[in-house]
Amino acid sequence: MGKHHSPGFIRIVDDARSRIRELNVQQVKHKLDAGERFHLVDVREQSEFAAGCLPGAIHLGKGVIERDVEQTIPDHDAEIVLYCGGGYRSALAADNLQKMGYTNVWSMDGGWRGWTEAGYPTA
Repeated sequence: MGKHHSPGFIRIVDDARSRIRELNVQQVKHKLDAGERFHLVDVREQSEFAAGCLPGAIHLGKGVIERDVEQTIPDHDAEIVLYCGGGYRSALAADNLQKMGYTNVWSMDGGWRGWTEAGYPTA
């Protein structure tokens, strides 16, 4: 099971989820297998990313993504799929990127935990 999160945290994630789009891990795997071109962004902490990530992912941690995303992904219409440990931090990050003018942002529901539990490949 996932971590137990505080009620206040769950409230802000649920609020963000009311404004964003999500994909599940199977949909992201299908996009990768089909060779679709999109930016796959890991928003976890550096230590989490260093321990393993989805194939082809880049790292823009939740703490710096808003500061650094425009240098890394200057095209505000580019497709971006964000993931974290379980889909909470990525939902918050997706909401903020949309507020910054990014128009094609997704959060991967289930995150790293869902990906690895499905037995999908990691890097």
